[in-house]
Amino acid sequence: LLVSTPRGQVVEAKNLMVVAPEAGPVQVERKNQQRIAYVNGEVETTISEAVKNVQARLSELQVPKDFSVGFGAEVEEQAKAFGQLQLLLILAIVLVYAVMASQYESLRDPFIIMFSIPLAAIGVVLSLKLTNTPFSMQAYIGVIMLAGIVVSNAILLVDYTNTLRRRDNVPLREAVELAGRTRLRPILMTTLTTILGLVPMSLGIGEGAELQAPLARVVIGGLTASTLITLVFVPTMYTLFEEGLAGLRKGAHAHAHATATSESAS
Repeated sequence: LLVSTPRGQVVEAKNLMVVAPEAGPVQVERKNQQRIAYVNGEVETTISEAVKNVQARLSELQVPKDFSVGFGAEVEEQAKAFGQLQLLLILAIVLVYAVMASQYESLRDPFIIMFSIPLAAIGVVLSLKLTNTPFSMQAYIGVIMLAGIVVSNAILLVDYTNTLRRRDNVPLREAVELAGRTRLRPILMTTLTTILGLVPMSLGIGEGAELQAPLARVVIGGLTASTLITLVFVPTMYTLFEEGLAGLRKGAHAHAHATATSESAS
């Protein structure tokens, strides 16, 4: 390589510099106009668990000034996917409520039934804790599935209670109790068949099965907890919504009357 000097002479570049072999990057990569260097690794766990483990060790690194440590595109895509799944969950709940409202031609009964969805969260948390399963995308999909599954038990209870009251003119408390006793067997049958059908998937047996196991475990836990609590909680909410303040006032008047009667007797 020839270089022209200010005096007009042409010399070889090797006469003007010292050339020595050194180690350096083959190419310079940038992101958002900043230089980056990747540290890659194949993990045997889920991405969320791997990120959690790495974050626990980041404090041990002596990061130079003007340097920062971040995670790659897979973690960013997972966060984006979780945001989309959250939107889908909200949309699923809204659609379930809209369908029930159109069928019942009422806004109150579907609202009572929707109380069974938050109850499933108890079983979801317990199932993930007991099985030491991280909350992954597959588990999130299982939560979305639960939004449409767990309401079926409450629908059976509320629908049969309404039938008893309108068709047979059964009083409220008696209709709630009779509906619970009559619909207990079909509720347990549908719940058990769903749970037993997901047990093989929840065990995670076979190659790649551990990726689908969180979905089955979430559905099993959420459905179990929701079923057991719904049998008590939904009839209670139904009675409370039907009687409302009138029932509370009636109970207060009955208590006051009993107190006054006992005082007069004494």
